[in-house]
Amino acid sequence: MRLRSAEVLNVFIDVQPVNFNKGFFSCDLTFFFLLGFDLFTSPKNRATCINGITTYSKRVILYGSEGNVKVFSSTVSEECSNHNTTSRSNNCPKCVVQAVDPVPLSARIGELRDCYENVCCIPECVCNCIGGHVATDLQCGEPTVFVTLGLFTIIQLIRNVQMLIPVYDFCIPEKACTDSANDQPCDAFKKIKFPTDDFFPPRPCDISGCGCGCNNCEEE
Repeated sequence: MRLRSAEVLNVFIDVQPVNFNKGFFSCDLTFFFLLGFDLFTSPKNRATCINGITTYSKRVILYGSEGNVKVFSSTVSEECSNHNTTSRSNNCPKCVVQAVDPVPLSARIGELRDCYENVCCIPECVCNCIGGHVATDLQCGEPTVFVTLGLFTIIQLIRNVQMLIPVYDFCIPEKACTDSANDQPCDAFKKIKFPTDDFFPPRPCDISGCGCGCNNCEEE
């Protein structure tokens, strides 16, 4: 038996507020994996490819802050489809799970033990990925495959928040701009400041110091 591949099919998420701890939410995650195996019946025969599904459950507690407002959107409600209405939500945070395909680490054939928790139900959409029914009513002592997967995930709680962005109104000039075409060239020249710096090249100390280690240039 060799574990050839592993793929994340789906993740079911349930978010519930934590009692007596405002702002925190419990996220129950159920991962469904599609596994590919190479089964060797004898050393001389070629490997037989088989597929299977396994699950993994995880619970995390995350902070999602508080939202006391009711959010209305323009989506038409199914209950009042004949009326021009809006849908409403209670502004609870949403759980978002990002996951890459797991790393196949190991696989072995063993027997079920008393501590095995039977999978009560696998959704139809997950079963269709391998083209049929998935056997979940296994009994103790029956052979099964135990796999070890390495999974990397990022779990987040997101919610809609308000952002304050400054907006400036259109400003109308209070004073009219004067036309400089009627000014005399000599009058405009007299308003220009004399360029003294252009007649005196900068000294070394004005740029990066004289380099001698003294402060004479700075004191002058």
